[in-house]
Parts: sequence; C-alpha cells; structure tokens
Amino acid sequence: MADPNQDTLHNHDLLSSSSHEQHLDSSTITTTSHHLTPPPGLTLEEFTSLIPYITEFHTYRVKRGRQCSSLLAQKILAPRTAVWSVVRRFDRPQTYKHFIKSCVVKDNFTLTAGSTREVNVISGLPAATSTERLDILDDTRFVMGFTIIGGEHRLRNYRSITSLHPLPQSRGVEYTVVLESYIVDVPEGNTEEDTRLFADTVVKLNLQKLASVATAGLAREDASGGRTAVDNR
Repeated sequence: MADPNQDTLHNHDLLSSSSHEQHLDSSTITTTSHHLTPPPGLTLEEFTSLIPYITEFHTYRVKRGRQCSSLLAQKILAPRTAVWSVVRRFDRPQTYKHFIKSCVVKDNFTLTAGSTREVNVISGLPAATSTERLDILDDTRFVMGFTIIGGEHRLRNYRSITSLHPLPQSRGVEYTVVLESYIVDVPEGNTEEDTRLFADTVVKLNLQKLASVATAGLAREDASGGRTAVDNR
C-alpha cells in the first residue's frame, strides 16, 4: 500500500503550477473553474457535495491559449474500495483504459510517487508510446495522479488527477463517483476546443470501461448474492 502521508498530496502543486509559469505575465494565466459547473452525469445535489474535493484536487493554473483543462465524472454501482482496487494499479492501466496495448514497469517497481511506466498504444491513434510518472497515490483519500513525461503522442505535458467519492446509499444501493481531471498543452496548429474534445473522449471511454470492469468484478464476487444490475451513468 502506498504511503498515505500528507506530504504526498503536496505533489498536487505540480499539477497546478510550475516554476516556469511563475515567470509568465499573470494576464496569460487563468485558474480553472471546474467547481462551478457540474460535469455530465451528476445531479446538482451530487455536484454540490463534491465541490470541496473538486476545489482541492481538480483545480489547475492554465496558460491561456496554450493549455486546456477539463473535469469528467462517472457514477459506478460499486463500493469505493472496489473501484479503487482497479484505479490504484498504476502498473496495469490496460485493465480499464482503452487504446493501451501493453504496459511495462521496471523490475524494482513499487506503487509509490515517482515511479514510472512505459505504455504502448494500439495502432490507429496519433500516438505510439507514452512514458508516465506516478505523482500521487493516496490510499487513505482515494486520490491518484500521474504526468506524461515522454513518448510519441500528441498529449504533451498531460497531467491528470483521479479521485473517488462515495455517494449516500439509496435503498441499499452503493455508488461511487469517479472524478478525473487533466491539464494538457494545446498542440501547434490545434485549438483548445479540438484538444479538449480529443482528451475528453479518451477519458470518457476509459471511465465507462472502469465502470464495467468494477461492476463485473463485483458480479463475480457476488454471483450467489443476487446483486441487482443497475446501469452506470
């Protein structure tokens, strides 16, 4: 299990700013406002209850016109611990992420901040490989974050945070909300809208598959318990 030391969460600053940004004119930098608009899939009541976490984990300083950011959400019919058991495996992203052919880690790999993975992407995408660094893995607060630090792809300086949050049970049904946000450079010749659409599509598909994987795992565990199937939204 990763060290839940609060010092780990200070790595979130790496996702919000960089020393280089501090030298830019303040007029070129804006702070994201993901805490103001509910992402698709959440009710206003659900979103309101998550605002403190969105503010803490999913706020970025964006270089206007040079970077873009987004926040997506997925509700999953599964306990938070079940979903987290899939998300936390930084060394096995192909379990729920589309377009990944394989993932390789070093022999001495550990699930700790600073560890890296080498990802090979399936053919047909504007990418081939991706080198990614684990920035945050907090098993107490259910927060994971990583940065793409190399490879052949279009998502330059892509940094992401994923956090998991339980929803109050309704009629015995236990849901988890997965929040995933990112910040990424806008490639030369592309617009913010184009870049966000591409990244959002990939993240959305991954979250949908995560929902399927997590609930399928529960179904296998509860095969004799008669768990009622409910669509993930």
